[in-house]
Amino acid sequence: MTTTTDHPVQEASAASPPAPGRSPRLTDRRLALVFISPAMLLLLTMSVFPLLWALYLSFTDYSATRDAPADFVGFENYTTILTSPEVWQRALTTLVYVTGAVALQTVLGFGIAYLISRRTRGRGVLTTLFLVPMMLSPVVVGLFWKFMLDAQFGVINSMLGSLGFGQVEWLTRQRTALFSLIVVDTWQWTPFIMLIALAGLTAVPKYLYEAASIDRASEWFRFRHITLPMVWPLLLIAVMFRAIEAFRLFDLVYILTSGGPGVSTETLSFHVYKVAFLGFNTGLASAYGILMVLVVIVLAQLYLRYLNKLKEG
Repeated sequence: MTTTTDHPVQEASAASPPAPGRSPRLTDRRLALVFISPAMLLLLTMSVFPLLWALYLSFTDYSATRDAPADFVGFENYTTILTSPEVWQRALTTLVYVTGAVALQTVLGFGIAYLISRRTRGRGVLTTLFLVPMMLSPVVVGLFWKFMLDAQFGVINSMLGSLGFGQVEWLTRQRTALFSLIVVDTWQWTPFIMLIALAGLTAVPKYLYEAASIDRASEWFRFRHITLPMVWPLLLIAVMFRAIEAFRLFDLVYILTSGGPGVSTETLSFHVYKVAFLGFNTGLASAYGILMVLVVIVLAQLYLRYLNKLKEG
């Protein structure tokens, strides 16, 4: 009778330690670096390098149409911008536009989302229809509303005329031009606020409403103490994103009013375009861009601190 002894050769080889000098964790890091490096290189090429180049040009008097080399002027461009009354006028126009558009979009977006969330039938169809304006290109939206708001042949004035009202020069009067921009931007970007608010409304736990109904709480009590506190953080984040986008507004101004009448709708972004591509003062335009980036960063940081305080409170 013979006895055989099983030798776990395969198990031993599988459990054998890695070769000397090769760490699995180090190998994984190198492999991850290989996969990440193309994206990092693209990010540096498309984002970081232009920003650093604009920062350098902001300290020079560089002009795209001048053959002579640029001279270093220090903070002269920044001093010119901060002491110019025209710049502060454009900044005030931008502030009025951002405040009006974002506030109107937040109220309408949350209201539409609240009404849609209370429906049980046709919710998907209604949501899709309301999202259509957001999917359009800003240039298409601008051209569409330019036809709609035309003083002589526009659909809006035709409807007002059929109701017995006079014609309104929406885009050629100072009192209505900026308001028209706010309305057009609200038409396009209210669905963005609506979508985020709708996501927050659908995430509210149902048992909270059930407990409130058992206690015979009113509709206003449910909205004030359940719905709004649960959705408010998401709304604040949506407001921050929309404010940053509205601060950079250019395409609608270019299509609808070109900054007019006069300079009543000339935002900071459109003014930078005029300085860079119509006045060919690239150094000064670069200083404008750097200052706008700094303003957005500072305001965003302050806003995020405010959100953190609300979260902690």
